[in-house]
Amino acid sequence: MRLRGEALDSSLVAMGVCVQDKGKGLSRRDFIIRSVAGVGLAAVVASPLTVFLKRAKAADSASPVTSNGEKTRQWCMVIDLKRCDGCTGLDLPPQCTQTCTAMHYIPKGQQWIQVFEDELAGGGSYFRPAPCMQCENAPCVNVCPVAATYQIPEGITLVDQRRCIGCRMCMAACPYQRRFFNWGKPELPPEVAAIPYSPEFPVGGIRGTVAKCTFCVQLLRVGKPPVCVSACPRKVLYMGDLTEDIASNGKEVVKLSRFLAENNAYHLKEELGTQPRVWYLPGHGEAVGRDVFDPRDRMPSTWTWGGDGNDRRIGVWPWRNKQ
Repeated sequence: MRLRGEALDSSLVAMGVCVQDKGKGLSRRDFIIRSVAGVGLAAVVASPLTVFLKRAKAADSASPVTSNGEKTRQWCMVIDLKRCDGCTGLDLPPQCTQTCTAMHYIPKGQQWIQVFEDELAGGGSYFRPAPCMQCENAPCVNVCPVAATYQIPEGITLVDQRRCIGCRMCMAACPYQRRFFNWGKPELPPEVAAIPYSPEFPVGGIRGTVAKCTFCVQLLRVGKPPVCVSACPRKVLYMGDLTEDIASNGKEVVKLSRFLAENNAYHLKEELGTQPRVWYLPGHGEAVGRDVFDPRDRMPSTWTWGGDGNDRRIGVWPWRNKQ
């Protein structure tokens, strides 16, 4: 359904919102997201360095001080698409997805970091890993009626499934569609039942609740990167800290602000004002020898548990899936 400028809803006029159709229209989902995010319809896009410096300053000033007088980490992620080929060149399923699934015992059908294949304007395609964007102005947090979705001091959004009532308002508000619903009781190995539940390490899942990527905060707090970062064979993913202005993919350490500025970093759907903490560097896998017209699709991820004791293979829902 589209909101048309020729027939404005009286309630929108009362709020001072004027939504006009310039040939494309504005979907109800995008209107809600923009309203929740608290931004106008005419967003001004600044340079990556300007945006980063403003965000980093705000994050640093807002960071709580730890007991030893140090600033709290402010986590973010950079995804270098020049290096990503979806692991097709290695004849492997996307290892970021695979290791995340294995570590968190993610129920079948969910992929907390999912590798999409997007089309390029001039033809061909590129692979794009998509974790939770960990928005600073998160619509999911703003709409949750029971505070089951919340942000911790390090800037990471979590879900407490013990509080979640399954209304799925957060899923409707998320413009990146990176939240998942446990429709039934997850099929999991017996040993998972012995793992104590924590929003920071939500293994297994509870029926009728929402789940999502956590940036592996339980590892970050002991000085280790998320499993998707450490397992990526192409070193596509960088874990960064806005407070220290550094990022690392496990092989190299870079100055975060300079790295973003020199590589034309961008956010997905910047105009919505959600302020994601995931940046992308444009590319199509050229740094690892991938051609944009390479016909190879990702291999399906595997779930190595199930009632019959066999591997379960489920596709990653690519736009070009040859299964």
